[in-house]
Amino acid sequence: MRKRIVIKSIFIVIVIVVLCIAGIFMLDSKKAHTASDSNTRLSQSGSASGTAANEDAAERSSASGLSAESSGTSATSGSASNILHFVDVFGQSYETEILSDVPKHDYDLSKFIHDGSKLSYADDRYSYRLGIDVSHHQGNIYFSKVKAAGYDFVFLRIGYRGYGEAGTINADKKFSEYYQQAKAAGLDVGVYFFAQAINEQEAEEEADFVIKTLKGYSLDLPVVYDPESILDDVARTDNVSGEQFTKNTIAFCQKISDAGYEPMVYSNMLWEAFEFDMRQISNYPIWYADYEALPQTPYAFSYWQYSNEGTVDGVAGAVDMDIELKKKGS
Repeated sequence: MRKRIVIKSIFIVIVIVVLCIAGIFMLDSKKAHTASDSNTRLSQSGSASGTAANEDAAERSSASGLSAESSGTSATSGSASNILHFVDVFGQSYETEILSDVPKHDYDLSKFIHDGSKLSYADDRYSYRLGIDVSHHQGNIYFSKVKAAGYDFVFLRIGYRGYGEAGTINADKKFSEYYQQAKAAGLDVGVYFFAQAINEQEAEEEADFVIKTLKGYSLDLPVVYDPESILDDVARTDNVSGEQFTKNTIAFCQKISDAGYEPMVYSNMLWEAFEFDMRQISNYPIWYADYEALPQTPYAFSYWQYSNEGTVDGVAGAVDMDIELKKKGS
């Protein structure tokens, strides 16, 4: 009896051991399968997240405001090299095709150095000098102090057309005073006209006003046509097309040239991208306005208005800042 109990007990122990071994084996197998499945998901997850990161980096790069082309480095090969990414004065991003048949500037953008309100440019191809542009809004200006502060030229507003429906042409009430004082201080002088012409006839009328007003004055710098959009009010030019703006600009510049003056066109990247026909406008020197740290345009320009918030000894409050770039030996 006792022997049968012992044998039965041994048998039960053996069964328990076998069941335990089988359980351990099955658990290890499940763990191995789970680990293998987990590694597969990890690999897939890593691959997917890497692709998303690359795409995100590419999106950040393309939306940075300056493309490789505009920042002075070589653009990548392919169609992307023909696209310029830029921002306006409010930080809004845009993109436009770079026109291959419009002359480009060859400035080395790394050579532009900001130092407060002043800007310098130094390489072995171009020389530079600084200036300001002003209207009667600047009030009394001490041009001798401007000259002593290291500025060599000034563009004076000679007149403007009102942006209301009547569109009357007006002289800048400080033009004559500014001209006499700037010349006496030894500054080179040019003029600009703030334009709101809606057709070529009005643009020629604006040119005639400038030519008439300049009688008895001599200029050192160009006569600038300055068509601008009115951002904070309804304006008579709101529905003028880019094609018409181009025609107006050419009509003004042709009259100015025929009168013996050098015409120049005031522009910015929005106008070069979406308003002007640059194939035609590029026949004239460009005074380019852009308040980013570097000029975003790929196109040729002679002057860069680099700030509208400069401080200059002799001028009360903020003033527009300009740099002229000239090829050495020219």
